[in-house]
Amino acid sequence: MRIVITDHPFPSTDIERRALRKVGAELVLGNCVTEEEVLNLVRDADGILVTYAPITERVIDSLVKCRIISRYGIGLDNIDLAAATRRGILVTYVPDYCVNEVSDHAMALLLAWARRITLLDRAVHDGDWDFRPFRPFPRLAGKTLGLLGFGKIGRAVAGKAGAFNMRVLTHDPYVTEDMAQQHCCELVRCREELFSASDVISVHMPLTPETRGSIGARELSLMKDTAFLINTARAEIIDEDALYEALRAGRPAGAGLDVLAKRDPGNKLYSLPQVILTPHAAFYSEESILELQTRAVGEVVRAFTGEPPLCPANSSATKR
Repeated sequence: MRIVITDHPFPSTDIERRALRKVGAELVLGNCVTEEEVLNLVRDADGILVTYAPITERVIDSLVKCRIISRYGIGLDNIDLAAATRRGILVTYVPDYCVNEVSDHAMALLLAWARRITLLDRAVHDGDWDFRPFRPFPRLAGKTLGLLGFGKIGRAVAGKAGAFNMRVLTHDPYVTEDMAQQHCCELVRCREELFSASDVISVHMPLTPETRGSIGARELSLMKDTAFLINTARAEIIDEDALYEALRAGRPAGAGLDVLAKRDPGNKLYSLPQVILTPHAAFYSEESILELQTRAVGEVVRAFTGEPPLCPANSSATKR
């Protein structure tokens, strides 16, 4: 059997090699970015492990004998789930592997903004020991945090923000008032209300056709001129051009972004001092990566030993 890893960010694939040895599978490593690169690598694969590479309908229709596509991660926006289901190919994912890490990172961005950590650090390194140019410093206690999306990560952020005595709102069409109240959070049915009422907004939605570009000029214009926007989810949820213009105009006051659609230095957001940027690192810890690799390759092993998947994304698919 031939198991292909299309792309990965891991320092080693020893975990995968050891696991796949149990089913006599050969592991093939790729570094795919484009659809064409994926097509050339996976055509005769029995199973696929994928991180960011595009597993499009065209890729899926080219597969000769693939039984499973296992995603290293939570989101499934780079996999054509409908095409895989139509072909009877099981798709699995790891929906809860980095809840602690991402929620910690969102809070770190919030705290870095509230306490002006990045600005103060640069000033001190430049020999300036005066904090006053970076005022005001908002007190977090009593401020309102708005969560767009209230899945596992959103709920973890709510708990951590509560420890800072913040009021927490959420907008999520799949959440009931009882569910929100269980996590000391207020459910807001009108998304516009969340934008206008929040001092900080943190994005925790999946990327879908409905959420792509759903935070644009109109939504940003509703935010307070003192507000801060955090995104540790998917870059494409936010219209980056609209965000740049909004920040230039002073509404919102700043942003903390772990994801960018345009990652080159030509991205105008790089030039704004009120933007805190991290390189898609929110998911990472030594423990989370080991967990991710173990669970993703474990689904592949189960597919070839007749065991049911632990986290199927399309359980209606018929295994080959």
